[in-house]
Amino acid sequence: MDEETHERIRAAIARVPRGRVASYGDIAAMTDAPSPRIIGWVLREDGGDLPWQRIVRTDGTVAKPQQLPMLRDEGLEIPGDKIDMQRYRWDPDDDPADLE
Repeated sequence: MDEETHERIRAAIARVPRGRVASYGDIAAMTDAPSPRIIGWVLREDGGDLPWQRIVRTDGTVAKPQQLPMLRDEGLEIPGDKIDMQRYRWDPDDDPADLE
């Protein structure tokens, strides 16, 4: 992956606001990343300073169990172990910040 794509991915993840989530696929689509798996790789290798807990699977499940309490602390109501994506998915079109 080139440095430009890497930085676009980091910038998109950083934009996901408190109380919202995005899927790996959402971030891949908005950054033209070749695969949602690349998003996980960036988070694993270079995501310590990013709101990694806000990136979840498309079905609303989390990759790491510690994400759930962190997201609940941000105000998400999660009765079980699955996030209601229809309710909490971030829509970047509603965010005035620009990815570029």
